[in-house]
Amino acid sequence: MERIKTDVLVIGAGSGGLSVAAGAVQMGASVVLLEGRKMGGDCLNFGCVPSKALIAAGKHAHAMTTGEPFGVTPVKPKVDYAAAKEHVAKAIAAIAPHDSQKRFESLGVRVIRAYGSFLNEREVKAGKHVIEARRIVIATGSSPLVPPIPGIEKVEHFTNENIFDLREKPDHLLIIGGGPIGMEMAQAHIRLGSKVTVIEGAKALGRDDPEAAAVVVEKLRAEGVEIVEGAMAKQISKRGKVITIETTNGTFKGSHVLVAVGRKVNLRKLDLDKAGVGFTKQGVKVNAGMRSVSNRRVYAVGDAAGGLQFTHVAGYHAGVVIRSMLFGLPSKARTEHVPWVTYTDPELAQIGLTEAEAVRKHGKGSITTVRFDYSGNDRAIASGNTEGFIKVMVFAGKPIGVTIVGENAGDLIGVWALAIANKMKMGAVANMVAPYPTLGEINKRAAGAYFGPKLFANPNVKKVVGFVQRFLP
Repeated sequence: MERIKTDVLVIGAGSGGLSVAAGAVQMGASVVLLEGRKMGGDCLNFGCVPSKALIAAGKHAHAMTTGEPFGVTPVKPKVDYAAAKEHVAKAIAAIAPHDSQKRFESLGVRVIRAYGSFLNEREVKAGKHVIEARRIVIATGSSPLVPPIPGIEKVEHFTNENIFDLREKPDHLLIIGGGPIGMEMAQAHIRLGSKVTVIEGAKALGRDDPEAAAVVVEKLRAEGVEIVEGAMAKQISKRGKVITIETTNGTFKGSHVLVAVGRKVNLRKLDLDKAGVGFTKQGVKVNAGMRSVSNRRVYAVGDAAGGLQFTHVAGYHAGVVIRSMLFGLPSKARTEHVPWVTYTDPELAQIGLTEAEAVRKHGKGSITTVRFDYSGNDRAIASGNTEGFIKVMVFAGKPIGVTIVGENAGDLIGVWALAIANKMKMGAVANMVAPYPTLGEINKRAAGAYFGPKLFANPNVKKVVGFVQRFLP
């Protein structure tokens, strides 16, 4: 058994863990990194990268059917599903070297390919190694949750961890779960030639702004996706090649099943009790600095810390803990400036509070909600992408929440992430000069809509202008 002493031990080589390891070692700390599965974690291998690659394949197929308004005769695409999945594999392979063991070893990180489990408050066993560390960062991420639906253990089912390995196109894909993952995969597969049914126990995209979610749901239904809401799965069975799902709102048959109902945090193998690290099923109990409330040597980042489960949040957490671990500086994580995106077509992006949340928190009379429709943007008109809108919730002159549904919503939300992170007022966005014609003008027009009534409908402004005009030479 080899014993190793290090400044920082990172458990998990996903987005958060890799960011901590790279930052710490390049700033002079000795670092050991443990990974029991694939370098790059969920995002590279099973999540963000493969899903967006498959979405891109579906978008190309869909474009061949929608050219009529532009004078281009629509044609039915010939989809090679296996080749589309090869595109997914190539995208992963192209990015993998950046997250690879070889790269991190070249930075000076000691990489051990084994799962870790605590022996005590400061020691972790991994394979044939015992690592003693001054600071330990838990970055183990999360895995797909498979609910205990009767019969599911007897029926082959897919999750995001193996759906991208499938090379045979599903004839009829049944998706259990109408959240972001379910809806993204539904649209990608309908565009690649599968029949798709989404079975959702409550409301599809139910955690998003209802008005914005309705735009996405309507678009998917228009493309042929069957979306059944209020349908809790009660039983799953298979006879021959036909899979049957009985729900509280009907019975549905298909050829393949994808489970996309949520995620569970990967903490089970860590033996956290031996380290005195408190945790719940949501994640490690941490303070605002991402530090364990019961073992000050231990930090948790990303999904392992509970809260928002996004790759970019894990990367953000990494910066928070590095400042604390390496420099001893006070550092706290925030959430109000973290955006998230559902990459359907149209995209759905959110940052901060939704309209309903803003009203509940501050009161209806204290909130100003401004909006601007894509149909008023010249670039959207020129490209035929007029579906969607932006909605900005303003409190005391500052944006506290933004909802965007439409083309490139995920890119447009970045301006508001900057504004909210730096506590800027609406004037900062209104003063921005956006190139013409771009969708970026939507942000500026929304900010302008906040000031419009204050300027154009204010009788005092008109009086001042009239007075000044009488004396100007």
